[in-house]
Amino acid sequence: MRAYASGLALLADPTALGAVCLVADYRMPEIDGLSILRRLRERGWQGQALLITAFPSARLVDQALAAGYSRVIEKPLVEAALVEAVERAVAAY
Repeated sequence: MRAYASGLALLADPTALGAVCLVADYRMPEIDGLSILRRLRERGWQGQALLITAFPSARLVDQALAAGYSRVIEKPLVEAALVEAVERAVAAY
């Protein structure tokens, strides 16, 4: 597992393309979670992706699924639910 200070820091790390699963927040200062996944996919990344957000809407869920996220998880996060979602995503990889 690796954490990044920002979405742009993740995109600047060439080793990020080796990740099996991405957990990204929708709203971040420099780049949103949808754009992060789009850029990773453009680079050939094929891993699983989970989007977390405090601002869920049907439109956002549709956009996230279209971008390649397998699930949208609402904040506040329940730790056990997040762990379970990551485990399922990794198992599906």
